[in-house]
Amino acid sequence: MASSFLALEQLREERDTAFARELLAGWTPPDAAQAAERDRIVAWIDRYPRDAHRRERLEGHLTASALVVDPSRGAGLLTHHKKLGRWLQLGGHCDGDANLARAALREALEESGIAGLVVDPVPLDVDVHAIPARGTEPEHWHLDTRFLVLAAPGARETAGLESLALGWFRADELERVPTDESVRRLFRRVFGDAAGGGRLWAGTSLVRPV
Repeated sequence: MASSFLALEQLREERDTAFARELLAGWTPPDAAQAAERDRIVAWIDRYPRDAHRRERLEGHLTASALVVDPSRGAGLLTHHKKLGRWLQLGGHCDGDANLARAALREALEESGIAGLVVDPVPLDVDVHAIPARGTEPEHWHLDTRFLVLAAPGARETAGLESLALGWFRADELERVPTDESVRRLFRRVFGDAAGGGRLWAGTSLVRPV
């Protein structure tokens, strides 16, 4: 179903994990692998309904991230992450906000320095992955829900404290940068495969209305 893109002020902070659960349970994944990942996240919320969205749940917690797409609809913005040493989509901890789209947009705004970003509140992708131990922080799980975020014309990015650099990449450029398969999957979902199949765009216009 088509959905509208929303600004941060149009999204309400939600403290109850039931909000995130309802969003994910109502989402139609694109394939069986994504359905399995979605089910893992829903099961985690059911297991920890009070604090699944808080980083204080040390063994694992919900996160939210965004693939920010440039105004020409041709490239996605990645951050060269200081801690993980790879080029990744923007995002981070929910910090108690169960409105996953809002958390993803908030993180994208903070990490990109780009004003006026808007988010599609329908999930684009989900991914459950392990984060290695670092300092006093043990190895733990990030149960990540990813969203599509759009930048307006004239957007200028500024790297934040957690980033070594920011860069715009086309899908065909990802093979030359250190990233992971889940990022490549995100790009395929948005921009399509080598043959152009599966993309969300029709030329330079959105298939889904803004």
